[in-house]
Amino acid sequence: MNNASQYGDLATQLLTESRRSTATNTLLKYNDVLVRAIIREQRDLEARIEAALARSAENPADAPEPGKDPYMSTILLYQTAIFRNKRCLLAYHHHRIEFLKDLYWSVGGALPLLLALPPGGTHANAGAQAGGAGAAGAAPQDVRSKLSPHEVDFLRSYAASLLTLRTEAFSSDAGGAVGLTEDIDLLAPISHPPKDLQVHVRVVRDCGVVHTELGAIDFKRGHRFLVRRSDIEHLIVQGYLEEL
Repeated sequence: MNNASQYGDLATQLLTESRRSTATNTLLKYNDVLVRAIIREQRDLEARIEAALARSAENPADAPEPGKDPYMSTILLYQTAIFRNKRCLLAYHHHRIEFLKDLYWSVGGALPLLLALPPGGTHANAGAQAGGAGAAGAAPQDVRSKLSPHEVDFLRSYAASLLTLRTEAFSSDAGGAVGLTEDIDLLAPISHPPKDLQVHVRVVRDCGVVHTELGAIDFKRGHRFLVRRSDIEHLIVQGYLEEL
């Protein structure tokens, strides 16, 4: 521990990052160096507590009064610093997890798309179409490079859990048969309920041939179509199509 700093200073820096992320509505790069430094500080504090307890056990006669441990104030100080560091670590990671969930929903649950977004990507309208709050405007950014490996694993597990929920609880085949025909699309935006079953769209990015209720449609950039909303809702959310 640097004598020029105090216990808890590193954790305060971590919280400052979370506040800056919230203020700018931007996912900052995972600060692995700072997190590891806080964990090392935790271990150092735990070692100091153990050393203080050992000294207290070895020198019981040092107590100014019977029943009063002269090392207890030092132990409480270290223990308080440990608890505060833990709370700051939990707050930092909770903030990032909630931000990642918002990003996931803002792209309509398209995890490969979310992890493949380039810096300054062209999906700026994804958040607006999704109508999500918080991270909606932050969707078009290089997400993958800002995540820790554990956060990538979390997103994959989160997507798998939602897929299981859609299949087993909201599927027409939930009675036992295997199928992925959902009657309720959990990933569809709900902030702005659709007024019509059909929707005029313009293709912003090529997305290939899509099989719809009207047949196969080749969505090429610049073309316009009148299609059933439920067939292409996910493409609007992901930024491939723009509603007119």
